[in-house]
Amino acid sequence: MNKGTLKQILLITDGCSNQGEDPAAVATLAYQQGVTVNVIGILEDQQSEQPEGLEEVEEIAMSGGGVSQIVYAKSLSQTVQMVTKQAMTQTLQGVVNQELQQILGAKQEIEDLPPEKRGEIMEVVEDLGETCDLEVLVLVDTSASMHNKLPTVRDSLFDLSLSLNARMGKNRFSIYTFPGKRKEMDKIMDWTPKLDSISSVFPKLTSGGITPTGPALREAMQQFTKKRSLRNLIGREDTDVEESGY
Repeated sequence: MNKGTLKQILLITDGCSNQGEDPAAVATLAYQQGVTVNVIGILEDQQSEQPEGLEEVEEIAMSGGGVSQIVYAKSLSQTVQMVTKQAMTQTLQGVVNQELQQILGAKQEIEDLPPEKRGEIMEVVEDLGETCDLEVLVLVDTSASMHNKLPTVRDSLFDLSLSLNARMGKNRFSIYTFPGKRKEMDKIMDWTPKLDSISSVFPKLTSGGITPTGPALREAMQQFTKKRSLRNLIGREDTDVEESGY
């Protein structure tokens, strides 16, 4: 199996988009270009029911081929890690299913195999999850209602970095927030293998009340293309970046 790079956008938000294009439509476009979109919707710890604004969380993730989860802020750290790893497994299973269909026929999937064969295939998926290269662009909603949740988000992303850096494969992270001061989103941290310095660069102030999730997702999706284009421009060979992903 060709070893490529898994590309993910991890959207962390507590509300419904209220400006710009439909974020689910943008997530579909991202998925078509090899970028999985995962979404975590954050509830206040004292909330007893899910607010209307979080209804689109699942829709965005489904459109983006990813994983969604609604979570209380206090449980965010383990959820960020779980969603990222679940999305890796889900994407890899999709790749394996495609290859099975090429070998065994259009309707064959992992679930159709005998139990012992299915177990062997899942071992391959788990191994790929440990060895493939991973790029995660974290897109954080910093609208006014997220103000009290941002320290928890920061700590969760640091824990994610520690967790994933135990893998054999290369990791690269970048962090963007939206809405941006003058554009759809602002870059908080450029691509890096570790998030050690997140405490010093993570924003302490929120941007405002609007939530332009769709436009921010579109700009986030383009960061993967821009990075590959820069590699091409300087003439440097880097095969795991040149890969279009799985």
